[in-house]
Amino acid sequence: MKPSSWDTDAIFYHIYPLGCCGAPVRNDFSAAPVNRLDSLYAFLDHIQSLGANAIYLGPLFESSAHGYDTADYFQVDRRLGKNSTLSALAREIHQRGMHLVLDGVFNHVGRDFWAFRDLQANRQNSAFRGWFSNLDFSRSSPKGDPFWYEGWNGHYDLVKLNLNHPEVRSHLFEAIRTWVDQYEIDGLRLDAADVLDIGFLKDLSGYCRSLRPDFWLMGEIVHGDYRRLANPEMLNSATNYEVYKGLYSSLNDHNYFEIAYAINRQSGAYGLYKDLALYNFADNHDVDRIASSLRNPAHLYPLYCLLFTMPGIPSIYYGSEQGIQGKRTEFSDRDLRPALTMDQVNQLPEKDLPAAITRLAAIRKTSEALKIGDYLELMVSSEQFVFLRRSSTQAVVVAINSSTKTSAIPLRVPLPDGWLEDRLNPGRRLRIINGRLEISLPSCWAMVLDFQG
Repeated sequence: MKPSSWDTDAIFYHIYPLGCCGAPVRNDFSAAPVNRLDSLYAFLDHIQSLGANAIYLGPLFESSAHGYDTADYFQVDRRLGKNSTLSALAREIHQRGMHLVLDGVFNHVGRDFWAFRDLQANRQNSAFRGWFSNLDFSRSSPKGDPFWYEGWNGHYDLVKLNLNHPEVRSHLFEAIRTWVDQYEIDGLRLDAADVLDIGFLKDLSGYCRSLRPDFWLMGEIVHGDYRRLANPEMLNSATNYEVYKGLYSSLNDHNYFEIAYAINRQSGAYGLYKDLALYNFADNHDVDRIASSLRNPAHLYPLYCLLFTMPGIPSIYYGSEQGIQGKRTEFSDRDLRPALTMDQVNQLPEKDLPAAITRLAAIRKTSEALKIGDYLELMVSSEQFVFLRRSSTQAVVVAINSSTKTSAIPLRVPLPDGWLEDRLNPGRRLRIINGRLEISLPSCWAMVLDFQG
């Protein structure tokens, strides 16, 4: 799918609202709505100060527990507020010139979804028996229902929808239309996109772009070829899990060859995804916080330098910009999704990291080469990594050092003689002579060298 009119410039800030806003773990479906979403207003100045211009909010609609077990696609979860609460927040986000992307959870619903409740009550006589996948009234479900149904990935709290049923499609598409009308959303992150029906994805894509030609669709794809779903008929982008792992393990293992191989495979001269702007992240609501994944806290700095200069769209997960810790356990993701206020964010340990991210975001916003340029690896070693990003109007050499020592690097670069201005470290200039360049890289830091000719 061709880029929308805005995703090329996007820098995302990702919030999981049920966690961040301190919502109760479970929905009792009887309490009055509580406007916990209002606590996110305090984040907006901070988000913009980092340089982010797009906000991705995790699941917001009425659900049983974690948001991915939807009970009603048309009502904001009462633990977060009312529809008017979200409307007001969305209006403020857009008035600030930012874009808003929500979670679209369409593969499955929760057991409290109204149509599933009807199925439990009326069984074979339910008007909604066709809405769910692989119903079997000859055996019971693991949850004790007098019928069996397909759960997502073996989780029977998540009931798989039959996305080929015309009424299901109509219901989901009407929900999207409502979100566009009420909240003016700019796009959706599609949960579990890698198991969604291909025909459904094609129809959903066409429908969304009939509502808004610049509507952005990004799919959660953990494994496999991203092009299967991110292509001209379906999605704009996909979650870049291939590079996610290499971002931290290449640092922990003193092995930049790992991440260099992945980026070249994706974006090099013969890269599989060189025409895709993939969604790049260091962490999210499903994986350990990056500060808990890295063995050396100083490696947060070269990691974010790479995240903001490599091909693709960078994303920051709330609190990680200041080194919040969090690991998932066998039974819970709660530590990945904590309640957090701006006062608490300001008390997190990495006081200098937000300023570094702000500098990187500002450089990316004004660099055509970093946003849409080609990628060429120039040099890789265990702890140093240098590459060239080049567009029709600009060339930028990015050099990253994960060593605890300053590193001197002699390079050959495919650029004419001229000067390079270091935009990350103002006042530093380097000269290319006969295609050669000498770089002295600070420890656990980087240089972003803009070619001046």
